Amino acid sequence: MKICVLGSTGFVGRAIIRSDAMQALRNSADTIYHAARTHGQDLMEFDAFVYYLKRISPDVIINCAANVGSVHYVTEKAADVIHNNTQMAINLYAAVKESCPSATVVNVLANCAYPAVSDIQKEDELFNGQTHLSVLSYGSFKRYLYVISKCYNMQYGIKSINFIAPNAYGPQDSSDPNKTHALNGMIIRMLAAQNSGDGEFEVWGSGTPVREWIYVDDMATILLESIFANEDLLSPINMGQNKGYSIKETAELIADAVGYEGKIVYNTNYQDGDSCKILDDTRFRVFFPNYEFYDFKKGIENTVEYYKEIL
Repeated sequence: MKICVLGSTGFVGRAIIRSDAMQALRNSADTIYHAARTHGQDLMEFDAFVYYLKRISPDVIINCAANVGSVHYVTEKAADVIHNNTQMAINLYAAVKESCPSATVVNVLANCAYPAVSDIQKEDELFNGQTHLSVLSYGSFKRYLYVISKCYNMQYGIKSINFIAPNAYGPQDSSDPNKTHALNGMIIRMLAAQNSGDGEFEVWGSGTPVREWIYVDDMATILLESIFANEDLLSPINMGQNKGYSIKETAELIADAVGYEGKIVYNTNYQDGDSCKILDDTRFRVFFPNYEFYDFKKGIENTVEYYKEIL
């Protein structure tokens, strides 16, 4: 089996490359291709990407390529986010059709694609309303990515696996708090407050929204395991734990890991986004009945240690 990881230098892509599951694949003589814009594989350059796929002829393409950042980033850069991501998705599927139509594409959708009014997010309710305005660009793109995969399957038989993931966290993400994922961004800013001796740490928003988080190594493992599931996973499947934490609870766990003893304050001038995002795990447990997710507190501690080393 030949596996191509798109976005291999990004947060999730790097987790896949370094994962124990990927190491096991290497040991069984599978061929792994690291593809990223910085390596010359730019999804915005259609002809060059077609040539690349023809040359390597992959059996599986794990699609982690995206223009993404914080809530503030995808709002401020909304037009760029929707344009670039949609163009990359269209180019990917058109290139697969032309170059390697028997390949399976594995996509990571995001739970911001769910309607703004949803609390427990169920796959069959994905299109039951508009995404929250704060993530309109990125959430709408992720819906569109699923639609593209479905249409290419209907007309050309292109196979896809579509997961809907909660907000990821963990080591090896960006050190820019405006480009990193939300929990990691809070860790970066709290470490800066600790190092500066600040008596207060500001959380953006009220702290009341509830979020489900996934440790990036869990995401990598599930994506790789899905390749061998021998099941129809074209219809979206939540990487769900059916469990969430408020931003306030999360901030307090980060403070414990950092050792920050100042006061945590909440700036309500920043928008909260959805009030609750928790993924229903019913469908996930059909295909992964025994999967054990990484401990949230331990994952935060690991992430804090990573940023302590690089900042």
